[in-house]
Amino acid sequence: MNRHMTPTNALRASWIARLALVAGVIASMAFAAVAQDGTGPVPQNAQPRSYGEGWGCDLGYRVEGAECLAVVIPEHAFPTGHAYGTGWECARGYEQRNRTSCVEILLPANAFLRSSGYAWDCDRGYRKQRDACVPIVVPENAYPTAESSGPGWACNRGYSEVSGACVQIVVPANAYPTNATYGSAWACERGFLKTDERCDAITVPANAFLDQSAYGPGWRCERGYEPLGGACAVIDMPANAHLDRTGNRWTCDRGFQLSDEACILAR
Repeated sequence: MNRHMTPTNALRASWIARLALVAGVIASMAFAAVAQDGTGPVPQNAQPRSYGEGWGCDLGYRVEGAECLAVVIPEHAFPTGHAYGTGWECARGYEQRNRTSCVEILLPANAFLRSSGYAWDCDRGYRKQRDACVPIVVPENAYPTAESSGPGWACNRGYSEVSGACVQIVVPANAYPTNATYGSAWACERGFLKTDERCDAITVPANAFLDQSAYGPGWRCERGYEPLGGACAVIDMPANAHLDRTGNRWTCDRGFQLSDEACILAR
């Protein structure tokens, strides 16, 4: 001990030395952790970041500790620059095999490579069946479609599919073919209503207009009238009432309630 140093000063110096040692260990650990993130001295195959501090590995290299080590890139692949995954992707027309290589995608006859470059589809008129493209058998009065589901063909206008064939649609008088792939093959003209397999003329009563909804008689009463016995009768509203949004019924005004077909003050 220095003869000029008091016991108190000696104890203080000892604590300072210990703290300095601990700080040095923490700093070295922090540097190692920081180096993992691409900070500290710029190693070989790395460049300083264009913004902020630190550095990043060149394309084809990735951070390993405080270094940039080369990514092993197989043939027919290119580096991605990502810190995760393999660090590479297969070129167009090749697919990854066991995360170690890129093998060529073999196209069967009558097929083409998708725009993504990593899968294939069949040409028009063909459909995928396992690893081949087989021709679609299109029946008479039909044409091929590009849809992957369904039979791969659709019937021409005026025909409908029945048991794998296209059968001509028999359209009754006052009707037209819908050419729909499902549902009814024909629909009645305006002013006519479907009844069984025919289209009957709609008789519109006085104070009504055509309304060919999927249900109903094919007509609807004007505002202020209500359907009654196949006709449109004037709505007889009580006091303190008004027509609802349909115009064919009434409801009590606000503050009133219905009681025996009358609108009385609500209690």
